[in-house]
Amino acid sequence: MAEREIPEQYLSGYAEILAEVSATGRRLTRDELASRRALGELAAEAGHGLRALVSAHLTAARTAWPRTPGPADDALAAVHQAVDAFAEGYERAQLLAVRQEEAARREFIDDLLYGRSDLGRLAERAERFGLRLSHAHAVAVAQGPDAYDEGAPVPRQVERALIARFGDRSVLLTTKDGRLLCIAPGNQDEVLTYFAKQAHAATDGGRVAIGRPQPGPGGVVQSYEEALNALELAERLGLDEPVLHAADLLVYPVLTRDRQAMADLVVVTLGPLTTARGGAQPLLDTLTAYFDSGCVAAEAARRLTLSVRALTYRLERIRKLTGANPADPAHRYMLQTAVIGARLLDWPAQEI
Repeated sequence: MAEREIPEQYLSGYAEILAEVSATGRRLTRDELASRRALGELAAEAGHGLRALVSAHLTAARTAWPRTPGPADDALAAVHQAVDAFAEGYERAQLLAVRQEEAARREFIDDLLYGRSDLGRLAERAERFGLRLSHAHAVAVAQGPDAYDEGAPVPRQVERALIARFGDRSVLLTTKDGRLLCIAPGNQDEVLTYFAKQAHAATDGGRVAIGRPQPGPGGVVQSYEEALNALELAERLGLDEPVLHAADLLVYPVLTRDRQAMADLVVVTLGPLTTARGGAQPLLDTLTAYFDSGCVAAEAARRLTLSVRALTYRLERIRKLTGANPADPAHRYMLQTAVIGARLLDWPAQEI
């Protein structure tokens, strides 16, 4: 059935070449091979399957098999040369189509994540890749020890896992600046959660940040930027969580929105710690551990590998230098906010 569906134009001149080569014993000429390659390219562009095309060539060879005496090897060699050249042209066209598709995909991803294209046109292009930008979308970004591109084993491994689990769910997996990205409809939290799990494992313990669902064509950009900001915050704050949700970190952009005000708070509140023996950093680490452990002295001491007595001494030293008692709820908020600001501003390593 497939053989009859192949138009005769892709077999043009094939029977004549076979008959002449069989009679003379010569090999196909350069022009004849070029004509086979050109027909292979045309067949690929028309969307015909290579298996059906090869089958049509074999059927045509059987029909046109030379009736005149001559070595069968010559005819078989002609069939081999013709089919090989045809397949070469077909594969060349397929490779070119793949590269053009990859280029179009990469251009679309760049425009989508940077918001550089007309939103209406961008929405039209998005449907080609399974996204409906009129709906809300969320973006997860995975960052590992290495940089990844779309042809690397890690993205392919994660993509196979997603397809096996969810099939076609209007999900786009890609890479950008060496990171893995997953763009999914905003109401499908389970997709991004599963992506985070798979990406964390595939990147040997890499970190994943998930932006909030955002509506409209520009929503992907907003969610993507939230995820990137979450990764940056995790790096600056030394957060250990393998999966970060931008919604859980909204307090930090609020705290740093007025950078000068935050810098003033850090200097005024924590500046006196710089006069301590050994500088401010050990006492700042003590406050960080104390607040991160829920103000439980025993847990904070364990995290710092100190005795509870040594930790208590440090807290008392902080109280004397700053005039604020970390154990006093009335002072705790100011101190903890200043500690967060110091971590965000990289103080005291950087002058502010």
